[in-house]
Amino acid sequence: MALPSIGWIGAGRMGAALVRRLSAAGYEVAVYNRTRAKAEALGVTVVDRPVDLAGRDIVFTMVAASADLEQVTSGADGLFTDPDVAPRVVIDSSTVSEEASAAVRVAARKRGSELLAAPVSGNPKVVAAGKLTLAVSGPRPVFDEVEPVLRVLGRGVTYVGDDEVARLVKIAHNVFLGVVIQSLSEITVLAEKGGVSRSAFLEFLNDSVLGSVFTRYKSPALVNLDFTPTFTMPLLRKDFDLGLAAARSLEAPMPIASAAAALVASAVGAGHTEEDFAALVLEQARRAGLILEPEDVSVDDGLTPDE
Repeated sequence: MALPSIGWIGAGRMGAALVRRLSAAGYEVAVYNRTRAKAEALGVTVVDRPVDLAGRDIVFTMVAASADLEQVTSGADGLFTDPDVAPRVVIDSSTVSEEASAAVRVAARKRGSELLAAPVSGNPKVVAAGKLTLAVSGPRPVFDEVEPVLRVLGRGVTYVGDDEVARLVKIAHNVFLGVVIQSLSEITVLAEKGGVSRSAFLEFLNDSVLGSVFTRYKSPALVNLDFTPTFTMPLLRKDFDLGLAAARSLEAPMPIASAAAALVASAVGAGHTEEDFAALVLEQARRAGLILEPEDVSVDDGLTPDE
């Protein structure tokens, strides 16, 4: 049976990494990106407008914000603006609000398309290692149809329910991400202030039952203070805001998350806006009266690509 044709909107660092996986798996992919040169570097078909992908079986969208998703779907030359054809399935992997997602779902159905919300957990290096995970919501039969395509993108694909619930799953995930990196920063600074090197402490932690894929792949940043961004502090602050708003709406108190959110906001105020969010360790050290220095040792991040 022939593989479905794929369209992809948004070839930033993450989008580009995922397009490469689909292309390597034998899918014929066409890409639209606002900066055309970034798409051309992928060696796949490049189109000039989102609507040029309307004839594809499946179209993925991975854009920066809710307004961008609305623009590439229903705006000028958007995916749903061809009067004669629309993709069977649209899979959105952006981090957008539930309201924006619901609006795109309505627009899709008016054109005979179905929307799956499929936010992801990972970064380009995680994608290359085959360790990306996805939470997916929408009509279950549609998920069952496209699951083989989704499984090309990473190791974990979880159907979480109807409509927009995957958006809440992703926001909850990112709130936990922020809480964990703040806690990890606190205990690492505690160990260093007591005379233990960060590399030794994190080696011990990562080999214990408390170690995780996340603590291991953030260890090089904490040890060597390389904060090349994978996810910035302002983006983390935005997700804390969304998570805490959901908590208020659902009457689900989150006192620890609230405290971590305040510390992230403080770090943004201190100027940590372009670095990776692991730079929280610098603020934690400052509060503890320490000035951290890179340890300049080799640290395994645990992201060796799957065979």
